[in-house]
Amino acid sequence: MGTADVEAVWRVESARIVAALTRFTGDFGLAEDAAQEAVAEALVSWPRASPANPAGWLMATARRRAIDAIRRRVALQDRYALLAADPTVDSTVDDNVDPDRIDDDVLALMFVSCHPVLSPEARVALTLRVVAGLSSEEVARAFLVSVPTVQARITRAKKTIAAAGVPFELPPAGERRQRLGGVLRVLYVIFTEGSTATSGERLLRPDVAYEAVRLTRTLAALQPDEPEVHGLLALCELTAARFPARTGPDGAPVLLADQDRRLWDTSAIRRGLAALARASTRGPYGVQAAIAATHAAAPSVEETDWDRIVVLYEALGRAAPSPVVELNRAVAVAMASGPAQALAIVDELVAANRLPGSHLLPTVRGELLTRLGRRPEARTEWELAARLCANNRERSVLLAKAAALS
Repeated sequence: MGTADVEAVWRVESARIVAALTRFTGDFGLAEDAAQEAVAEALVSWPRASPANPAGWLMATARRRAIDAIRRRVALQDRYALLAADPTVDSTVDDNVDPDRIDDDVLALMFVSCHPVLSPEARVALTLRVVAGLSSEEVARAFLVSVPTVQARITRAKKTIAAAGVPFELPPAGERRQRLGGVLRVLYVIFTEGSTATSGERLLRPDVAYEAVRLTRTLAALQPDEPEVHGLLALCELTAARFPARTGPDGAPVLLADQDRRLWDTSAIRRGLAALARASTRGPYGVQAAIAATHAAAPSVEETDWDRIVVLYEALGRAAPSPVVELNRAVAVAMASGPAQALAIVDELVAANRLPGSHLLPTVRGELLTRLGRRPEARTEWELAARLCANNRERSVLLAKAAALS
């Protein structure tokens, strides 16, 4: 087995291993470090002799590394004695790699990684590293920051969790529901960055987006009675279904009107619709999923039920008001009722300075002015949007639209 095999097993099993070790040791940082040491050992050992049960090998090796670390901590001798007496901890590979309560362990790991004591950036970094199993290099690449920056965020997050005395346990049911929104926001941020990168040379980062989908599927399996979890899963699946058509062979963006809908992933659409059936259409993720489902059902842009999308954006504005929601509503209004009515909505956002520094507002305004035949004004908006856009692929589209009006 080579490096790719080790990485594949780690990606699937990392959350379970770290979660189980955290429960055994009571130390989140120690558990993650021991698991990483097991991976490092696997990279050396597996090419020489492949284990019959790779996941079990990683679990057993990580347990031994955790015990070795605890042995070196005089202050934790009592905890080591407890671990050493555990019959599941020995030098052999345990074929049953899932300890009792493994589902609760993984869910607890999500809640710890997304704890409100951490900054939003730290929550994202820790979730990707510990729950998704991404390396620091992969996290850094996903969010276009340096590896030392990611490592510092993760280190600070672990220290913050330890200093705050955050227990490794599921919050009580009432508190869990309150904190679930924070977990969902982290997963949504990860997916959004993967589906439309804020900066860099690529429009999409599918690997990042699909990690968010995988984590959301896990959360939905662990919290099957939470409608908003299914709403986020539906949104992610239905949005990811369009990935194959969103860029051309050279990576250039393909706008919705120009996409070959035959390339849309019908399996992902089916999964998304199934999740939507279990979601709440009153929650923000469920409403967004309903919008994505309306697009998925339409054979073309012209045949899309834009009136329904306008109504859904109005509902989303009540559930989760934001200037971006209003801007998207304006786009839907333009398709349903014409650009003039939509421009009035956009101009209100401009007057209120609701999206300062964002390229989204001049992008939409440029499109509306183009449709109204106000070409010089539209060109100015496209050029402004290009200056504000940090994603090079998107910028090239904006500059092309401005040039077409010269």
